[in-house]
This record gives sequence, structure tokens and C-alpha cells, in this order.
Amino acid sequence: MVVMMMDIMNILIGVLILVIGVLIGVAFLTLLERKVLGYIQIRKGPNKMGFLGLLQPFSDAIKLFSKEQVYLNYSNYFSYYFSPIISFILSLMIWMVIPYIFNLIMFNLGLLFFLCCTSMGVYTMLIAGWSSNSNYSLLGGLRAVAQTISYEVSLSLILMSSIILIMDFNLLKFSEYQFLIWFLFLMFPLSLCFFSSLLAETNRTPFDFAEGESELVSGFNIEYSSGGFALIFLAEYSSILFMSLLFIIIYMGGYNLNLVFYLKLVFMSFFFIWVRGTLPRYRYDKLMYLCWKSYLPISLNYLLFFMGLKLVFNYKMNLV
Repeated sequence: MVVMMMDIMNILIGVLILVIGVLIGVAFLTLLERKVLGYIQIRKGPNKMGFLGLLQPFSDAIKLFSKEQVYLNYSNYFSYYFSPIISFILSLMIWMVIPYIFNLIMFNLGLLFFLCCTSMGVYTMLIAGWSSNSNYSLLGGLRAVAQTISYEVSLSLILMSSIILIMDFNLLKFSEYQFLIWFLFLMFPLSLCFFSSLLAETNRTPFDFAEGESELVSGFNIEYSSGGFALIFLAEYSSILFMSLLFIIIYMGGYNLNLVFYLKLVFMSFFFIWVRGTLPRYRYDKLMYLCWKSYLPISLNYLLFFMGLKLVFNYKMNLV
């Protein structure tokens, strides 16, 4: 009984450290984004708060959470108030699937849990857009939801190709299978499709249509201020960090606790920002065509190809 209680305590402490780590990571990701975008646009980013602006994210957080909360008279109060909180909790829950080698939680069905959590995130977006009772936020929410649902289809099909290669949902297995060669080299076109699907899934440039058009103002979060807005913001950046991590685990050598792994993670996060600073925004109908007419056929063809490859390999192994 005592050992069991100690295990539970270890898991809880591990989860607490994870949450704090993710929040600090998100804080410095926002700083990295502002700095990189600044240098891309030939100007300095934040550089007044602390040494080289390192305290800027913390002053932003204090400012956002200490501002007055606006309560809308015509909003659906409970759903309006709780949707950012649930969105933030879901974005933190996804982090449990990282294949930790020490204590915490080990998921044999980690990829399925990831897909479930990202699918649930769509509801929070829809509810946030609808419950504000504003036409602007409803339009932005509908756009974001249509986009996210469309790209989840291609995302899960691309994931299926990788799953069929290793025949396991456990993220730890990816590092074993990529010991000699990264999956990036085995399925390079598919990895590019996966990366741009991640951009669309997290509503990032060049796919940020929820807040892109002049008539949508700021998208589904237009009526949120102070704490609510900060939580939506944190959820978005937390998912960007996790998507970078997922890309590395699946295509760039898997999960291992060394400096190179963290350098790869920083590079992938930088890639998200680099794309934002470089590419112009897509047109909404072209975004949908890209998903249904390009990515869906490509991912289905790759899926059939890898299924055939696996069958041939198993047949050869049986003959031996």
C-alpha cells in the first residue's frame, strides 16, 4: 500500500513538473517568435524587460491575468467562461503521451489518446465562437472548426502509414525503429504533408483563416480579454510545442534524452515561426482543396503502399 502511494505521489510530482516545464517552454516560445519575427522584419524584438528582453513573457502574463475580465450581457455565460479553461486543460493533457522512460504514465495507445484530445479541442473552439453571441466570433469559430476537422482526416491517415510500419501505437517504439535511419528519409513527401497539416491543425500562418480576414477581426476569441484570452493563447502555443515534438518522434529519430533531441525540438519550433514570417496567407477555398484534393489522395496512396510493403515483408519472413 505504501509503495503504491509513493508511486502515485511520484506520478503527481512528475505531472506538476511537466506542467510547469510546458508553461515555461510556452513563455519562451512566444519570446522566440517575437524576436525571430522582429529580425525577419529588420527590427529588434522585445529587448527592454530584463537582459535581452528575457522577462518579457512574464510581464505579459502578469499584465494579461491582472486585467479586468469582461462579462458579456448576451453571452451564454458558463460555456463562454469555461471553454478557454477546458481548451487549456486539453492542450496540457496531450503532453502525458510523451514516452517518458522514468515514472509518470506510459501509454501503449499514445497516438490514439493524442487523436482523441485534438478532436476534443475542436469543441472548445466551436463553443468559444458560439457562446460569445457575436457574429464575428461565430464566423471565425466556424472557419477554424471546418479547417481543423478537414486536416484531422489527413493527419490521422498520415499517422496510419507510420503506425503500419512499426505496428504499434506506443511513441517509444519510434526511437527503436529509427535507430539506423530516420523515417524522414523513408517518407519525405509524407513528412512535408504532415508538417503542413500540423500548421493547419494549430491555426498557424499561412492557414490562420480564423483571424485572417478583415470581417472576422480576431476570429473566435474576439470577445475574450485578460485571463480567457491568455488561456486560449497558452493552449495554442502549447499545442505548437507538442506538434513539434510529435514530428521529431515520428520522423526525426524518436524520443531520447540528449542535447541533440532538444536542439531538434527548438529547430522545429523555429520552423513554425519561420513559416509565419515568410509565407503569405492562403485563400480559404484553396486550403480546403489542398486537403481534400491533394493530401487525402497522397496519404491514402502511401497508406496502401506501406500496407503492401508490410504484407510482402511478412510473407518473406514466413518463407525464411
